[in-house]
This record gives sequence, C-alpha cells and structure tokens, in this order.
Amino acid sequence: MPTAGNDRFTVDVRPVGTATVLTLAGELDHDTAEPLRAALEAARAGGGRRLLVDFSGLGFCDSTGLNVLLRNRLAVHETGGTLELVGIRRPVERMLHITGADGLFPLHTDVESALAQHRPA
Repeated sequence: MPTAGNDRFTVDVRPVGTATVLTLAGELDHDTAEPLRAALEAARAGGGRRLLVDFSGLGFCDSTGLNVLLRNRLAVHETGGTLELVGIRRPVERMLHITGADGLFPLHTDVESALAQHRPA
C-alpha cells in the first residue's frame, strides 16, 4: 500500500519479511485518523498478522489515535496476530503511560530491533 494521508499526517505501509510496517509521520488526531484506520484494516485484510506501527516520525497522538490502535489490536489478536508499537517518542509515550495502554502493546525501540525479535503469530 502506498503512502496515504494529508498535509498533517501520513502513513506509509510496507511489507518487511513476515511483518507489515506502518510508518507514521505528523500528528494523529480526530481529523487525521482515517488514513491510519484504513491502512490497518487493509493490512489485516491482506493477511497481515504481525503489524509494526512505527511512531518515530509522529509528534502527537490523541485519544482518537489511541482508540484506532486499541480496536485494531483486538481485531489482530482475534486472528492470532500482534500489533506492536515501535519508536515511541516522549509526548506519545506519556499518553500511553497515563492511559495504561503501554502495557497492552509489545513496545520496541526501533523497527530493526522489532524485526529481530521473532513473534510467532
């Protein structure tokens, strides 16, 4: 799937081995969440069972973005897969910690280390 989004947020989707990497950039909020929702649903529909969401280029995420991730985490989990978060930056890390969501997702420092850890689906 090519890059999707708008002038405030983009999501680039690419297969890497047995994983699908979704690279986010910009600000993820109520007005920009639809491209992520669509990309996650397309990745799942395409058979993606290990989804790595790379936050290293994301500067902001609100509750709408978190809800998109949580809903897709459940959907992926129902099929035996995982939704893992990568490269969380300080503002997003704080929001995940405050809400307790940091305990719900496997977290990785970068895509390379995430890919090095084999997670059977």
